[in-house]
Amino acid sequence: MPREIAFLDALMPTLVLAFVAALILYWLLDKTLGWLGAYQYIWYRALFRLGLFACLFCTLGLLIY
Repeated sequence: MPREIAFLDALMPTLVLAFVAALILYWLLDKTLGWLGAYQYIWYRALFRLGLFACLFCTLGLLIY
């Protein structure tokens, strides 16, 4: 598997795609958790959101490599 992707004649690491995919998944999960009312049970929302994004990004990064 190539480790770089050519985008407009610039080589980008494949982790950029994992980052974008993690952002999309994070946004969907964040909206879903907000709609379900799960955030009322979470003590520190900003830390939870950061941890959620970090878990998604690390999982996608591990799946790539």
